[in-house]
Amino acid sequence: MSANNKIITVAVIGMGLMGPRHADAVVKEPNTKLVALVDPAPQTQDLATKYGVSYFATIGELLASQQKPEAAVICTPNHVHAVCAEELAAAGVHILVEKPLCTDAQTGKDLVVHLKEIAARTGVKSLVGHHRRFNPFSLATREATTSGSLGHITAVNGLWTVFKPAPYFEAGQWRKTKTGGPILINLIHDVDLLHYFLGPIVRVQTEKTVSRRGFEAEEGAAIIFKFGSGTIGTFLLCDNVVSPFGWEFGTGESPWFPHTGQDFYRFFGTDASLSVPDMTRWSYTGTKSWMEKITGEKIPVGTGEPIENQLAHFVRVIRGEEQPRCTLDAGLAALIVCEAVKESLERGTAVDIEPYEL
Repeated sequence: MSANNKIITVAVIGMGLMGPRHADAVVKEPNTKLVALVDPAPQTQDLATKYGVSYFATIGELLASQQKPEAAVICTPNHVHAVCAEELAAAGVHILVEKPLCTDAQTGKDLVVHLKEIAARTGVKSLVGHHRRFNPFSLATREATTSGSLGHITAVNGLWTVFKPAPYFEAGQWRKTKTGGPILINLIHDVDLLHYFLGPIVRVQTEKTVSRRGFEAEEGAAIIFKFGSGTIGTFLLCDNVVSPFGWEFGTGESPWFPHTGQDFYRFFGTDASLSVPDMTRWSYTGTKSWMEKITGEKIPVGTGEPIENQLAHFVRVIRGEEQPRCTLDAGLAALIVCEAVKESLERGTAVDIEPYEL
């Protein structure tokens, strides 16, 4: 077996909601081998036994062991993403860090600088886990929004509206805090995809939804985005309403949520509009006029499971075959925008966003 085809050993750090999904993907991927699970929760030992791998309570124990991996997937609570990423990268371990990169922009900026310095010395690769970039619906939407198929995109409308029950918050008390609301947990996915489809955002303005739970965490917001291209967008976010409208429900991506197929994005262009995930492109066959017949055609969508697609890409990044689809800068950019959304909620005014890399 050549060096470039060598099986890559992987540890999964954090076995909360996302950890087992990543562990399953590592087991399924023919180019990776799961060697360890890391989590201070004692029940993780049972999961490690199930997978037939080693268990460690801390990253330090993992790195000092004979099971030190070549790569790791970081699925810990948001507020410890940065410290885990630095500890692993400094030890020469390639990292796939779940979004958000961390919980505030300044920490994110410092982290990106440090990880780039480490990479320059050691060759360690980093990938930010915005796995929706690997969803077939995202790939089809990106093609439509960047190819000119819709003409000049004037506006976009988005929805992420769901009901999170009490057990969700009881299972992770940090979800009740300022870093546990839907902006950093959920909206950040949509911001990253809007970047992927439409480029950088330069201004946000918001109105906060009514908070009924009494937690420190926000429950939602109505948001106006202005993009550097001139496109404007509106987005409604809330995790305390009964609704079938949101990414997970519309795409059927997650095994935990029912598949409704309901639209959650609409893009409006000078030549056509597109609704997602039914992937209907609406346009005129002749004269463009509101009094003419408008017809819809379905855009084809490929197949593939996003978490598994992302892991396969991570392998190719480690091997030097591809550049990261979601770079450290891109992960930081989504965090910067979400921080601006939070700032707008607190100030009650529009917030202009500093230029950033994608």
